[in-house]
Amino acid sequence: MGHWVGTLLFVLAYAVSAVPAFAEYPERPIRFLVGVVPGGATDILARTLGPRLSERLRQQVVVDNRPGANQTLAAEMTARAAPDGHTLIIVPSGYAINPSLYRLRFDPLKDLSAIGLVAMVPNVLVVHPSVPARSVKDFIALARAKPGEFNFGSSGVGSPSHLAGELFQMQTQVKLTHVPYKGQGQAMIDLLGGHLKLAFPSIPASIAHIKAGRMIALGVTPQQRSSALPDVPTLDQAGVPGYEVSGWYGVLGPARMPKPVVARLNGEFRTMLADPVMREMLSREGADPLSSSPEEFARVIAIDIVKWAKVVKAIGVKLE
Repeated sequence: MGHWVGTLLFVLAYAVSAVPAFAEYPERPIRFLVGVVPGGATDILARTLGPRLSERLRQQVVVDNRPGANQTLAAEMTARAAPDGHTLIIVPSGYAINPSLYRLRFDPLKDLSAIGLVAMVPNVLVVHPSVPARSVKDFIALARAKPGEFNFGSSGVGSPSHLAGELFQMQTQVKLTHVPYKGQGQAMIDLLGGHLKLAFPSIPASIAHIKAGRMIALGVTPQQRSSALPDVPTLDQAGVPGYEVSGWYGVLGPARMPKPVVARLNGEFRTMLADPVMREMLSREGADPLSSSPEEFARVIAIDIVKWAKVVKAIGVKLE
């Protein structure tokens, strides 16, 4: 009996000593990088999730805005950081467009660790009320009859709201005229004024105008409806089969992070996103909570990089 107790104590002692130092994770404040200025959807999500993550990890989570080059500067900072889980970044689906637009100094798949998806923030096809179409099929017929006459605004060349419009043209064989702006807000002002006829903005940027009747929502861009606009069909449902611009947001860390740290963070985000209070907070911002495994998120990025490379090549996007 004494022999078995001794063996058991030895095994327990070894197991405890074998637990690596990162079992204490996190040991200090976590830097949560955001690649845009305060106020956009990425920043809003980080500031919604950060305090809750701080509570769960019992360590300060500091949101750090590092805008520049369509969020690639912040992503590069993350790739270069120590892979100990104390530097994270939240990225939008535009992260998968950047490799086709920029000469990146990091590999978006190999140099960062996927931790998990956190939200879907859909884009939506909206038209000015003066456009005499109240369905996607009607609009396609109208646009085909008047090639090039309908101008659509975006938040910039190569942005998701730009490529959503380009993908729409490719899949419907219509000809629209693209007008790039330096931000979604400016495009919304010109759409409200009737200077633009349509756009593909995010739901947070447009929902107040849609509800007030100042813009008409024809279809949302992901393949599932938005909880913020449940009566608006997807573009796939409304007559553009296979159309999808997902509008996902997810969290990454540097490559070679310890697997237990990745698993811990993924689990914390999943738990947070299952909380009805958090779900309500995100829904108010026009975001649908969305969780995944690290492997699922890595697959989403890889698939989107290939998809957007084809679109960028087909339309010959040039950065201005």
